[in-house]
Amino acid sequence: MKPHFTIKDTAIVLIDHQQGTVKLAKNMDEEVIKQNTKALARTAIETGMPLVLTTSNETQFQGPLFEFLEDIASKAHENRIKRPGMVNAWEYIPFKEAVASTGKKNIIMAGLTNDVCTVYPAINAVADGYSVQVVVDAGGSPTQLADDIAQRRMENEGVVLTSTNQVMAELGKDWSTENGGKILNIMYEEILGTLMNS
Repeated sequence: MKPHFTIKDTAIVLIDHQQGTVKLAKNMDEEVIKQNTKALARTAIETGMPLVLTTSNETQFQGPLFEFLEDIASKAHENRIKRPGMVNAWEYIPFKEAVASTGKKNIIMAGLTNDVCTVYPAINAVADGYSVQVVVDAGGSPTQLADDIAQRRMENEGVVLTSTNQVMAELGKDWSTENGGKILNIMYEEILGTLMNS
């Protein structure tokens, strides 16, 4: 993996951030997952990074994507990959092709849940030659044990684990630049402002 991901060489991939699926992520506060997911989506859109969205079984308990994703990223939402039931998104050819079509070999990935929906495509993407960072706090699992095991499994296969603030700072690189300033503003509006006022 390259030492640092940059805005120019990276795509953001969000897997199954659906209104029903988030209820399964019991080891993380739902609002924290949502604010971190929103921050990642805004980072992609506001800096011009490719954003790939996918869902599973929208008409069943998983439900639609978080409403704010359509507001923030209407085109990515419209072009989302609707999987009919494939657990491992990487094995669903339209999803894999959508990621490949970004032309980026660095992937920032997050999903719900980490122990089912994120672990497999992250590992498979690394096996296919991508560098992958999984944003652990923009997802979650039914239990902390399940999340811990998923994280260990991903790390053992070469996936780099990160947090929302950490990866946004990596992409921002220099707050005095145009894109750095945009990312810093997103961090404050979606994450830091809440922390500072709590």
